[in-house]
Amino acid sequence: MKKKLFQNSDEQLVAKYISGNETALEVLISRYQQKIFSYIIMVVRDKELAEDLFQDTFIKVINTLRLGNYREEGKFNQWIMRITRNLIIDHFRKNQKVSFVDNNNEHGSFFDYLSEPSLSVEQVMITNQIHESLRSLITLLPDKQREVLMMRLYQDMSFKEIADITNVSINTALGRMRYAILNLRKMVEEKKIILT
Repeated sequence: MKKKLFQNSDEQLVAKYISGNETALEVLISRYQQKIFSYIIMVVRDKELAEDLFQDTFIKVINTLRLGNYREEGKFNQWIMRITRNLIIDHFRKNQKVSFVDNNNEHGSFFDYLSEPSLSVEQVMITNQIHESLRSLITLLPDKQREVLMMRLYQDMSFKEIADITNVSINTALGRMRYAILNLRKMVEEKKIILT
């Protein structure tokens, strides 16, 4: 039964859950748990906080579905990512904290997967230094540019998905990505960081 549910679309699973099939919700959660948790940890950089926000996300999803307030206005994927993003923003607003990416990344990042096992120790050290420099530069980007860059690189989202989640046009999302890259290049030049 559960195996068969994995073949269903998100919308079919939502409909089945609303009709009382609890297993459909388990399949939805298993489908999105890695993506959601990775996104949260990438933004907040705190495992315990990420776990809390992860639980809050799925509690909100469950409550919205149970109350019949879910409207199919697009993809479930975009809807759940928007909920996640809004909960993160709400958390930082409540605590009046700014989210920074730090270099103590216990869960890895996009940059950590670029190195190949065949590299020498010296090459690995150079690559790690480049990644560390890039991560620290990303923290200096304006929030909206950093957000789009992280969604694109870390979550491999399309610009349409990014636009939908952040409630902007595709052109605005593309523009923010363009300015993020331009700003990174400018900072690399100013700080004379060698990326090769």
